[in-house]
Amino acid sequence: MTTTQQEPTYRASTFKLEKSKTAWQQALAKMPNGHALQSWAWAEQKSRWGWTPIPLTLAISESSWEPLATAMVLKRKIPRTPFCILYVPKGPALNFKDGPLRRVVLAELENIARRERAIFIKIDPEVVKSWGDEVERPSPLGSKFTQELKDRGWRFSDEQIQFRNTVELDLTESEENLLAAMKSKTRYNIRLAGRKGIVVRSGTEADFPTMAEMYAETAARDGFGIRPAAYYLDAWQSFHQAGMGHLLIAEYEDDPIAAVYLVRFGDRVIYMYGASTDKERQRMPNYLLQWEAIRWGKTQGGTVYDFWGAPDEFVESDRLWGVWRFKAGFNGQVVRHIGAWDFAVRPLLYQLYTVILPKYLNFLRGRKKSN
Repeated sequence: MTTTQQEPTYRASTFKLEKSKTAWQQALAKMPNGHALQSWAWAEQKSRWGWTPIPLTLAISESSWEPLATAMVLKRKIPRTPFCILYVPKGPALNFKDGPLRRVVLAELENIARRERAIFIKIDPEVVKSWGDEVERPSPLGSKFTQELKDRGWRFSDEQIQFRNTVELDLTESEENLLAAMKSKTRYNIRLAGRKGIVVRSGTEADFPTMAEMYAETAARDGFGIRPAAYYLDAWQSFHQAGMGHLLIAEYEDDPIAAVYLVRFGDRVIYMYGASTDKERQRMPNYLLQWEAIRWGKTQGGTVYDFWGAPDEFVESDRLWGVWRFKAGFNGQVVRHIGAWDFAVRPLLYQLYTVILPKYLNFLRGRKKSN
C-alpha cells in the first residue's frame, strides 16, 4: 500500500520588518534562491534613487524566529497621490517546493500591498520555467507556481525589469573541462587575445569612472538606454563596500579597452555589467576578459557563473541575439525563469499606470521629436 506525503501546515503569521543589516544578510543567505538584488547593499543603493526599502522576514514557528522566507520590498511613492508601487526584485526568496509556504508568502505580500496603499506589487522570483534554447525542458514546479499565481489574480507583467532568461555555467568543472567544452572559435579567441597583447587586471574604485565612460560608449554603440553615470558609480560602490563586487579591466598597452563588473552572492557569480570601447576589437579583448571573470568566480568558491541575460525568443530579431551568440560560445546552459508578475490592488489605477500613461508619454515624446 502506498502512502502520500502530507504537506506541512503553517499557522497564520506575518512578515517581520528586519532592521538589522547583519540579520537580514544571514537570513537571505539561508534561502535556497537568495539573490544579490535582494541584498542589503542593493537596497541601500536603491534608497538613494527614489525607493524606500522594506526588508521583511517570515517565520512560522512556535518556539523561535527562524526565517523561512525573505522579501526585500522596494516602495516608490507616486507624487501628489496617496498611492505607491511595490517591487520585489529577484524575490521573494524561499523554498518554492513547499506549496503551503508559497501560498502563505503570496497572501502576506498581497496584504502588504493593501496596507501600503499600493496600486500593485511586482515580484520577480528565481523560479525556473524551463531549460534550453531551441528545445525547452519544462520545469513542473515553474508550471505549478505560475498556475497558482493566475488563480490568485496575479498577471504576467508587461514590464519585465530584469532579464527573464539567462545562461549559466557550471563552475565546479575544471578549467581544462570548461575550455574543452567551449566552441572552438571562442577558445581560439581567448588564446588569440593573450597572444595579441591583451592583459586583464583587477580594478579598484578609482577605475569606476573609466568603466562608466566605457559603459556609456557601449550603450550608444549598441542602441540601449542607460541611467546617469552616477547611478552606476553608486551601485558599484555599494557592492564593493559590501564585499560583493569585483571589477576586471582588459587593457592593451596600459590603455583600458573593456571591462566587466561581477557581483558575487552565495555560490553564484553574476556578470552584471559589461562595457567596451571600439579600440583594438580585432584583438578579441572581451573573450579573454570573460574567461578571466569565469576563472575569478572559481577562485571565490562560486559554483554557478551567471551570464545575466539571454533572448526572450531565440531568433535573430531578438534584441539580445548578438549578445547571445557571444555567450553561447562558452557552452553554458540556458535557464528560463517565470519572469515578473503583478498583483493589482487597484485594477483601474493599474491600467492607467501601466498602459494608458506610457502610451500618453510616448505620444508626447513623438510630438516633441516632430516639432
